[in-house]
Amino acid sequence: MQEFDIIIEKLLEQRDFYLNTLKHLDFGLVMDPSEDEIKTIEKLQINTIDQIKKVEQEIAFLTSKNDKKIQ
Repeated sequence: MQEFDIIIEKLLEQRDFYLNTLKHLDFGLVMDPSEDEIKTIEKLQINTIDQIKKVEQEIAFLTSKNDKKIQ
């Protein structure tokens, strides 16, 4: 059980990092970027959102797997 909690905690930290990255990317759009910078930021946002989705899927999978063990 202890190992499971550590894995989930690491995944949550990773998710928080990606969410913070999105916040900084959004801020970059407010700073009057050039067209090239806007394209780069938008690509980074898409990639970051994809990473968040992967982390959340992993958390959901591990949580459901652990719930089945408990029952």
